[in-house]
Amino acid sequence: MSNVIENDLTMDRRMEEADTVKNLYLAFVVDDEQCAVEVTSIKEIIGVVPITLVPQTEDYIKGIINLRGDIIPVIDMRGRFRKPEIPYDTETCIVVVLHGEYILGLIVDRIIGVYNLDVDKISAPPNAKLSYANQFVKNIGRKEDGVLLLLDLEKILFV
Repeated sequence: MSNVIENDLTMDRRMEEADTVKNLYLAFVVDDEQCAVEVTSIKEIIGVVPITLVPQTEDYIKGIINLRGDIIPVIDMRGRFRKPEIPYDTETCIVVVLHGEYILGLIVDRIIGVYNLDVDKISAPPNAKLSYANQFVKNIGRKEDGVLLLLDLEKILFV
């Protein structure tokens, strides 16, 4: 009986946590683009660590890292967006994300914050293909000082 009560409490806590992070997006910069992913997809954020090159992969796949025993592929978002490569600095970081059964790292120029974007602040992207990076945009988030490109992790991984 106590096991059932304990499971119910665990489920209640998970539902509360889901409500707490609902509509929250982690925003970061890639070149001049302000992008974001849902906080529910974030596992952690780390500084740039040594990356092991994997031969014969796409240029934007920088390699793999060992994160406390987990081997994680790392994608340089500048390369993914076909932006010029720049040296990593103290603001460059790896956003470790979970997408389904996949864990991967996204190298971004810098983190700019967490934004609460209610449904009324989110709209579909324009139909026009304005740049290559637009194919990775799921939606557009409006904030007081501009917009955020809300990224589609599925497309970043598989397109």
